[in-house]
Amino acid sequence: MSISVKDLQTYKREGRRFAMLTAYDYTTARILDEAGVPVILVGDSLGMTMLGYPDTLAVTVDEMLHHIRAVRRGVHDALVVGDMPFMSYHASIEDGIRNAGRFLQEGGANAVKLEGAGRVIELTQRLTEMGIPVMAHLGLTPQYVNQFGGFKVQGKSEEAAETIQRDALALQAAGAFSLVLEGIPADLGRIVTRSLTIPTIGIGAGADCDAQVLVIQDMLGLSGARVPKFVKRFADLRGEIQRAVGEYINEVEVGTFPGPEHSYGMGTSAVPKVAEEAVGEGAVYGGATPPAKAQG
Repeated sequence: MSISVKDLQTYKREGRRFAMLTAYDYTTARILDEAGVPVILVGDSLGMTMLGYPDTLAVTVDEMLHHIRAVRRGVHDALVVGDMPFMSYHASIEDGIRNAGRFLQEGGANAVKLEGAGRVIELTQRLTEMGIPVMAHLGLTPQYVNQFGGFKVQGKSEEAAETIQRDALALQAAGAFSLVLEGIPADLGRIVTRSLTIPTIGIGAGADCDAQVLVIQDMLGLSGARVPKFVKRFADLRGEIQRAVGEYINEVEVGTFPGPEHSYGMGTSAVPKVAEEAVGEGAVYGGATPPAKAQG
């Protein structure tokens, strides 16, 4: 591991912005790591992007561990953060400690991410005391989607904004090394960022956060037509994949693929003999195996 939680806090002090992206498999993780992404989040968003669930609530610890291990194998330098899924830390502090430990011990994650405040503040303190780094997450927390009544911007009222500010300071005091701010007004993102000594990572929280994160499928244009307002598509890989697949289908159908350059040849001495025998046998026996010749 080249990037550590201490490095991110140093970035904050130096005013150096950084990027975080999600990854859920070996190939993508390797590409992101080689591109220089310092933080890779194995988000519970994999429920929707990889498993086809309608939201993140159905994702299990075992599913998260499966994808974290795949990402870990593709990463050399980046900090790998595992997103603890719904009900993996909500029932008790003990459950949270046990499952967070599995993320590091079995999955190979360098840190875990927890949504919300309340009891999460105590869990954050317990985990950091045990050597398990915690990335906190406030604002629009997808695991609370049913309580919010949908994916709606949070912190718009004065009371809600004050709660987010207060929770952010409490999570920092509990030992969180960074804080994701999702789906909040840009002004609130700026206020919280300036009030903390740990870096904030924005996703729909304005340009004044210390870092930004996007879901890789959204950023590369692999998602469907509808994406959140805060998403910028840096490529249209969905269209490019569809174009390439269409070209492949056409070449297979018309017979231009595979061409000679995609085919293997035999040795020059073997080809004529094999071809001659095949033609002769096919002509006499209709392609069936000829009878064995009599001996003597």
